[in-house]
Amino acid sequence: MSFEYEVPEGLLYSRNHEWLRVKGKIATVGVTDYVQRKLREVLYIELPNTNVKVVRGQHVATIESVRGSYEVRSPVSGKIVEVNARLVDSPELINEYPYESGWIFKVEISDEGELSDLMDADEYSRYLSELELETEESE
Repeated sequence: MSFEYEVPEGLLYSRNHEWLRVKGKIATVGVTDYVQRKLREVLYIELPNTNVKVVRGQHVATIESVRGSYEVRSPVSGKIVEVNARLVDSPELINEYPYESGWIFKVEISDEGELSDLMDADEYSRYLSELELETEESE
């Protein structure tokens, strides 16, 4: 159930399990605790390029783990202005601190209206509960 997953307040969440911390027009983006637990041990990340325009839902990074790969998508449209270069040498930060030093990129938001399509912590927790129930029913 979702109580097993860390879902901090004050962030926004996508259905693809990315989180955003918005400050002004800049959103810091990473993957949620749900994703890092499903991936288990992260081995490598292919980071996006900076100064690249992206659209919401666009594949921007790939995380490789012992369980396979995961496509990170941009939860908002805008321009990637910074990447977390520390992840190149320390990809395990995604597992250890997914909401802090495990962030992946920062995007300058071009359409703030897209933020209304994202979930707050309570909505995302309910979404995770629904996913877990579906998983249990299909087993």
